[in-house]
Amino acid sequence: MQFHPRSCRNEREVESKLIVQYLLPQLGYSPDNWHQEVCFGNIRLDFLTVAVKKIKNFSSCVVIEAKHPQENLDHHVRRLGHYLIKTKSLYGVLTNGKEFRIYQRETDKLKLVFCCSGETIESNITRINALIGKESLQSKSISPKSLTTQEFSQNSVNVPQVSKLPTTESKKTSMKVITVYHNKGGVGKTTTVVNLAAALSKKGKRVLVIDLDSQANTTFATGLVKFDDEEFDNIKDCNILHVLRSEDFYSIEEVAIKSQFTNPEIHVIPSHIDLMQCETEFTQIENSRFRLLNKLEKAKDIYDIVIIDTPPSLNLYARIALITSDYLIIPSDLKPFANQGLINVKEFIKQIDGFRRQISRESIEILGILACKISTNAKFVEFNLRKRLAIIPKRYEIPMMETVIYDRDDLAKCAEKMQLIGDIEIPDPVSILDFKPDSKAAQEFELLAMEVLEKIGEKQ
Repeated sequence: MQFHPRSCRNEREVESKLIVQYLLPQLGYSPDNWHQEVCFGNIRLDFLTVAVKKIKNFSSCVVIEAKHPQENLDHHVRRLGHYLIKTKSLYGVLTNGKEFRIYQRETDKLKLVFCCSGETIESNITRINALIGKESLQSKSISPKSLTTQEFSQNSVNVPQVSKLPTTESKKTSMKVITVYHNKGGVGKTTTVVNLAAALSKKGKRVLVIDLDSQANTTFATGLVKFDDEEFDNIKDCNILHVLRSEDFYSIEEVAIKSQFTNPEIHVIPSHIDLMQCETEFTQIENSRFRLLNKLEKAKDIYDIVIIDTPPSLNLYARIALITSDYLIIPSDLKPFANQGLINVKEFIKQIDGFRRQISRESIEILGILACKISTNAKFVEFNLRKRLAIIPKRYEIPMMETVIYDRDDLAKCAEKMQLIGDIEIPDPVSILDFKPDSKAAQEFELLAMEVLEKIGEKQ
């Protein structure tokens, strides 16, 4: 049977026409030797081939991921690497019908060992067979000598020769400060902050979360509000308001509270509704904009990563966060008003960067727009979402992050978890990674943490 890339109009046809009908038979795999829609822990694989009947390890297995013909395969390399690490498989395939790539896992790196266009798959099938064919994998040792990319340069497409898994370039290790900001509310900002913090903590990072929003959603979400009545308010006398108000007192270390919202625990500087009425006061104090920056400098040896949650506005507190931070994540549900708000965000950042230059700080680095609270409807994901992800960077000249956070019930359930003490129910929220670690939502935040660490140059 022959394969024609033009016959693949969507992801399903890439799966059926390229992989099932052509590739697997050509590589010697019978229906008994491959599986589709394989669940492995909290991940779902498009295809998994098995070269031997008794699997002692996954070195003889190949993970195959099929994508829509319009998809950029570069956006899926990190996820494939995650799959190979989880399954301990040696080889992985990425294809959208137009391109065909084979990657080999080497500990924490992913090496591209073969690539060709869809038009030349047939002429290269012998070479593909030498790498991932059933007989070839049966005869290879656990750590076979990999064939180099140079051996397969003929008919190759223009893709990177080596793609790293979630590792980073060697940069100086110091505390990194990340602001999560959008001037449109309801886009998943708080959900992003708290679950990203949890995911980073589980990767061994010392994490501090700062709530700079007077609505205190992050303070609630990390389980620091245990009182029903203001009479028992135990954070009103020590919160972010005091950090900003005092130049000499209320250090970061003194105000930060341990939160068992996740394990390992994180530290949180809580917010309070009193912050709302103090903006005018701080506006009149010239150096109030630098107090958080100065106090974090004194705490740089205590934390690896600081994440700041911000109000959905263009106010002073958002300004303080952006002055203080090294990096910016812009969560967005990609809906019309959130998209229109990106124009205001860009202008706001431009103003902040102008001010940062005056105080000898580099411009804030935008890690990207994070697609957040995205519908899981299959038709929406296949058609509308892809278009939105493609058009937004072109229209607003801000890159999209590779990770997508979907709107899942588990995220709401873990945030609404309660604890019964006597006859009283008190909030007891936990991170999605602690509430249901094998869930798709947990996996998405794990991937987000990996992407963030790579982009900010932090070792994992």
